[in-house]
Amino acid sequence: MPEKILTIKDLYVEYETDEATVYAVNGLDIEVEEGETLGLVGETGAGKTTAALSIMKLLPEKIGSIKKGSINLDGLDIIKAGEGDMRSIRGNVVSMIFQDPMTSLNPVLTVGDQIYEVLAIHKNDSREKLNARVDEILQLVGIPPKRKTDYPHQFSGGMKQRVIIAIALACEPKLLLADEPTTALDVTIQAQVLEMMKSLKSRLNTAMVLITHDMGVVAEMCDRVAIMYAGEIVEIGMVEDIFEDPKHHPYTEGLFGSIPDLNKKTKRLNPIPGLMPDPTEIAKGCSFSPRCPKRLDICSLVQPENISFGNHSIKCHLFKNN
Repeated sequence: MPEKILTIKDLYVEYETDEATVYAVNGLDIEVEEGETLGLVGETGAGKTTAALSIMKLLPEKIGSIKKGSINLDGLDIIKAGEGDMRSIRGNVVSMIFQDPMTSLNPVLTVGDQIYEVLAIHKNDSREKLNARVDEILQLVGIPPKRKTDYPHQFSGGMKQRVIIAIALACEPKLLLADEPTTALDVTIQAQVLEMMKSLKSRLNTAMVLITHDMGVVAEMCDRVAIMYAGEIVEIGMVEDIFEDPKHHPYTEGLFGSIPDLNKKTKRLNPIPGLMPDPTEIAKGCSFSPRCPKRLDICSLVQPENISFGNHSIKCHLFKNN
């Protein structure tokens, strides 16, 4: 049986500012197995990036903090780990591909030096071996090794993203966090980068949490899908469950309803009405109830519990008696 690389239980994360307290993650529960890809899907403001930054322990200092819960990464208690421990964990056990490749690279260092730096921190090898590894990593992501002396501004957006992926995978981490890895790229380059990530993940047996808005990317890349809303998972299941099972959380139905259908002629898409709830206020009942077309009286009063259908789980009062 595959081992669990990541286990998050009952995680609460808050941002405290002079104006208000933002409740970004509210009771998050997820598990990721060795070699598995979990898709984390939801609107902007759902708490997806905050969850990833919590795993890396990169929340903004003095503002962001973990208030409750546990994060177990490959047997390590991330919440209790000190900064020295985290420096050895980041890049080696877990790596993150950040959202914008244009701002993730240091403009005054060559791309080769930036990959070399990661290897030098974690690998006790000679300069010659590390330089050879830099060449090998660049070849893995489809960049000629002779370009390692170039600077980030000499690369296109797609090539920059390849460099970011090379840095993330340099030490062959057990878990890769990919935060909207193709958002800043055009459609053709998106397909190339996703195919490359899929191939590298398979070759290195790396587990991955893929944060995205794109259900097409989820269908192509993921083994399981977690639908996130207002800081919590409202539905989780295998890709087949999410795409084929008629039972869905109303929010998931809304996400699918917002996707264009090539077989239907429509003048307008069907977006989810309303906005995400104010993150500075804690909802008494279901956080989605103000926008839900199927809401019951109980929805605004009582938090729903998870209802399981085998590997498929939905947090909604509609399925309580099913």
